[in-house]
Formats: sequence, C-alpha cells, structure tokens
Amino acid sequence: MRDLGVGFRYLLKGQRWVARHGKSYNFGLLPGLITLVLYAAALVALAVWGEDFVTWATPFADDWSSPWERLFRGFLTVVLFALGLLLSVLTFTAVTLLVGQPFYESLSEKVDQDVSPDGTAPHSGRPLWQELWISARDSLRILARALVWGVLLFACGFIPVLGQTVVPVIGFFVTGFFLTEELCAVALQRRGVDLRSRLGLLRARKTLVWGFGTPLGLAFLVPFVAVFLMPGAVAGATLMARELLGEEIREDGSDEESRDDAEVTA
Repeated sequence: MRDLGVGFRYLLKGQRWVARHGKSYNFGLLPGLITLVLYAAALVALAVWGEDFVTWATPFADDWSSPWERLFRGFLTVVLFALGLLLSVLTFTAVTLLVGQPFYESLSEKVDQDVSPDGTAPHSGRPLWQELWISARDSLRILARALVWGVLLFACGFIPVLGQTVVPVIGFFVTGFFLTEELCAVALQRRGVDLRSRLGLLRARKTLVWGFGTPLGLAFLVPFVAVFLMPGAVAGATLMARELLGEEIREDGSDEESRDDAEVTA
C-alpha cells in the first residue's frame, strides 16, 4: 500500500517540475487545448443525440407501457454518456500525446537531464516519423484493451447494487492504469522499452501505478483540468519511469531553463 502514496507523490513532483519551468509548461498547453476542443464537440454531440441513438437501437421497447419505456431508455442514455465519458478519459491522453509528440518528447528529455546524476537523457535515435508511428500503433493497441474493459464494465453496470457501487470504482482504477501507461510510454519508448515490456513493468507495481494514475483520471473528469495537468503529468510519469527501471533520481535537479526563468522573473 506504500506504493499508492509514492505514485501520488510522483504526480505532485511532476506538477512542481513544470511550475518551475514556465516555458515548457506554457508551450505544453497547446496540444491539450486542441484535443479538448475535439473531445468537447464529441461529448456535446453524444449528449444531444444520445437519446435518439438509444431509441433507434432499442425498437423492441416501443410497445412497452409507460413509465417503463422511458425509464429503460433514459437509463441506457445515461450509461451511454457515462461510457463515452470514460472512453474520453482513457483516450484523451493518447490523442494529446500524439498531437504533442515532439513537445512531450522534449519535455521528458529535459526532466531526465534535470534529475539524472550525470545530466544526460536517453535517446532512441529514431527519426520523428518512426516515433510517431510507434506511438500511434501502441496507442491503438492500448485503446483496444481499454475498449474491452469498457465493454465489460458497461455490461457489469447492469448488475444491481454492484453496478452502481463497485463497478465505477474498478473503472477508475482501470482508467488510472491505462493513463499511466500512455504517459510513461513517452520516457520508456525513448529507452527502447516496447509495449509488452512496459505493461510488465507497470503490472509488477500496480499500486504505484494506481497511486499516480487514479487521482489523475479523477481530475481529468473535471472540465479543462486535463489541459492544465498534462505537462506535469508527463514530467511526473518520466520520474516514475526512472524508478520503474531502477534509475537514480537527483532530487535537487535544476536545468538551464529553470535558471533562465528565475532570471526573467527577477
């Protein structure tokens, strides 16, 4: 259980890191804003036309007596929107990381350089197009896993009592795990760690992963919060990736940009 607190501290450390590095933080907001607009439009469309979709998908309920038809379709509409919200949380990170791949790679490298005892950061040596391809391919594979969990949790949501209590809690932990995988992928992919190995590392420290990703997933449910937390989440995930691989973390790291920002502020 100690790892839960350790994971949460890495989340906080990442936010503190970007707070000290204003240039990186400000530029990091742009990919999240672009993705947020796209997802907001999709969720608004789901809220507006979700009931029509449920009505079209359940023709067998047309002849049900009132109020059962309305209650049944109303429940399915709420569940459909909740599923869309869950999937948006699960995929927001992957899409934002893909949109902002060049920046987040640079941000992760700066974090590595800042906390590494020798001031260096691992480099994959691959061209940008190959990094984008690997990132997109792995994100689709993670999305497929997330969809399986989403469908399973959606079905379990119909179980009386458990579907309204235990299932949502499990959903947040599942969300936290996949969020953390996507975020850690930025640092681990640069180190040549493939998807299978990444999942193995994370499964071996599930409580650490939940401590980092579950509160982040809950925060991402609040409108606009994801945009402002993404740069710090990438920074924190880079720090956590170093721990997962047993790499040393220099706690008093402070790179050139941090000093430049301090001079500008002064």
